[in-house]
Amino acid sequence: MSSTKTETHKPKIVCLLQVLRRHHRCGKATILLFLTFLLLSVLSGLNYNQPRPLYLAGDIAQIDVVADKDFFVEDNKGTQERIDKAVLLQPPIYDLTISPYLKFQEKLVTIIRILNNGKETRTAEEEHSLKEFEDGLTTPLYDEILPELAKTDVQNVLLKQVLPFILQKMSTGLVSDIRQTHVGRSGIMMRDLDTGRDILRPELTSLDDVHSMLAEISVRLRQITNLQPQSRRALNLLLSTLLPPASLTLNQEATKRHEEDIRNSVDPVLYHIQKGEILVRKGEKVSREQYLKLQSFNRTSETLFAWDRIFGAFLCATIMAIGFFVSPSGKPGTPLYAKDILLISLLLLLMSLGAIGTYILVMRMEPTVLPIAITLFPVASVVGLTSTIFAARRYCTMSLLCAFFATLLLHAPWQVFLFYFLGSLLFTWLVVTALSREDTAWSIVPLTIGQIIIWLAIAFVSQFPTEYLMPQIIAAITNSVLSLFILFAISPILELVFKYSTRFKLMELMSLEQPLMQKLMVSAPGTYHHSLIVANMVEAGAKAIGANSLLCKVAALYHDIGKTHYPEYFIENQFGGPNRHDKLAPSMSALVLHSHVKKGVEMAREHGLGQDICDIIQQHHGTRLMFFFYQKALKMGEKVTESEFCYPGPRPQTKESAIIMLADSVEASSRTLTDPTPARIKSHIDKIVKGIFAEGQLDESELTFKDLHYLSENFQRILTGIFHQRIAYPETKKPAPHQETGKTGEQKSSAHAQTQAQGAEAKRE
Repeated sequence: MSSTKTETHKPKIVCLLQVLRRHHRCGKATILLFLTFLLLSVLSGLNYNQPRPLYLAGDIAQIDVVADKDFFVEDNKGTQERIDKAVLLQPPIYDLTISPYLKFQEKLVTIIRILNNGKETRTAEEEHSLKEFEDGLTTPLYDEILPELAKTDVQNVLLKQVLPFILQKMSTGLVSDIRQTHVGRSGIMMRDLDTGRDILRPELTSLDDVHSMLAEISVRLRQITNLQPQSRRALNLLLSTLLPPASLTLNQEATKRHEEDIRNSVDPVLYHIQKGEILVRKGEKVSREQYLKLQSFNRTSETLFAWDRIFGAFLCATIMAIGFFVSPSGKPGTPLYAKDILLISLLLLLMSLGAIGTYILVMRMEPTVLPIAITLFPVASVVGLTSTIFAARRYCTMSLLCAFFATLLLHAPWQVFLFYFLGSLLFTWLVVTALSREDTAWSIVPLTIGQIIIWLAIAFVSQFPTEYLMPQIIAAITNSVLSLFILFAISPILELVFKYSTRFKLMELMSLEQPLMQKLMVSAPGTYHHSLIVANMVEAGAKAIGANSLLCKVAALYHDIGKTHYPEYFIENQFGGPNRHDKLAPSMSALVLHSHVKKGVEMAREHGLGQDICDIIQQHHGTRLMFFFYQKALKMGEKVTESEFCYPGPRPQTKESAIIMLADSVEASSRTLTDPTPARIKSHIDKIVKGIFAEGQLDESELTFKDLHYLSENFQRILTGIFHQRIAYPETKKPAPHQETGKTGEQKSSAHAQTQAQGAEAKRE
């Protein structure tokens, strides 16, 4: 109980991995596939470029130097000009404060108050203040200024006119010397130290210095008529001697720090060098600009391994490889074998080595033709080879992987991935729809046209230069020719080395002149005729639901080749003779029926029919019950179980296997129909199909109810045509031998769909 609970609470991903491990039969070969991904990822991140030459300005280039990647070249002169311009536009930073002036004003007010109080009442502190005031002036100036400050009119002018005017000037910013003031193009930045605010002052026409302010004060004093000349002189001397130098001072440290920040924030002037651009031609004298490009080109040299690129490539390949093991519906699909993984890994490795060799060869001989070499590289040929062996889901996954690794290893832009992928899909579609090698050869025409259209579409999207259109179109045409040539050259090797039944091999096996078909025709002519009818039925049904019609037809021709060992034990080959099963025990009869599946698989492997056909032969009866002999054993009083009279299976794992099971049962049971009108044929087919579905034989295939409907319609069409011919041209009134033998038991069980199907199957076998 606890183990069941633990199994239920396992994560879905763990359960899926367990299902895949049990379903697929590739074992440790899966590790080989991921090791291949790792190797190709390392190769894609390996810097295998030739050493980059470095020429100085004035040298003669010995070879063409072509950029193998996009990079940027910094224009130092242009960058410096941009920095200087930015710095020039920045305003210098000045500190603004009126604190020194306020102290000066306080000092004057204190002196005036002391003078107004008289000598008799002066305190020691006031005497000390006068002493400090005297120290700020020379003795002659002190003796000249102090008496004038004691005058009331001088005090009024100083406190009410001169000091407010100075305060106004100081508050707006007063420099010590306007000639030494550093001013930017955008003015100055004033930092008010008293309030903490920053003020940008772009207009500096009203900026005053101390000398101009004192001159203006002198003019104002002369305009005061009631002021004596000695008083004006005393005020001028006082202000020029004790007045603070300026309220606005340049903060050189802050200005320099700000300029440094601006220098660091200015973006450099860069030239974009594109991949494939010629930096310097052979025999050309290297200019200063070319020297800068070569310097930048060498600075961008990659390390030996780009680990981030390696990790990303391996992760992407692993994600794409899920398509080999899982269908879009989440089901495992047809089992993968170790040789399938070996073939996939080998094709990926050979294609990748070809891409690396192409890149190195082109870069060392003529780097300028790399874009043409990339377009010419025949990725579609590898995918076309896989399409002759695997189903659509797997060759689509292969096209993704091939396009992905070829793009990485050729250092091509992302648009090339689309070209490879779409071209591969087009080629595989042409291969799988071809009915002969001649059809495949003629596919060169639509393939070439399609490759050109795909390349033009991608070129227009990426705004490819029009002057290179014609060479690229020629390269696309050559790509198509190479792809077709490689397909024809390599496919026989796959058939020989890996024992695969490629589409070309299936086309050859479809010939009725094959030795096995000749043996079937001679040894078991009834079975041979049955196989031909089933082949026509499954071909029509497979085309209707989008299954592999070629595989279905060929497998249907060979699905009963095991009957050539004991043909006389199968009713369709007795031709009115005695029924051998009448003298056998039911269990022995069941053993003979079992044997034709086992013998058929052995013969298929011996003659190299391929794993797909072997699987279909093994699965075309599933685990169905041999109902006729099971009932016979029960009637004879034997204690038997249903499992003793069931085929070993497994149940159909693919659409193709399920189609052949349905067609085989329908064709066999239809021989018992006494009046095969279209309505009765349709009703009979529906009963057989529903019976097989009810038994659960189709649970592990990918057939849907919609597929079953289309299959029934096409089976009816084929059988109606066959029976119509029999009705239209009756040549004998004598019942056929297979209709005379074994009637008892068959007719008794015809009411139930399963009984009818299995009884007819038993009669035939």
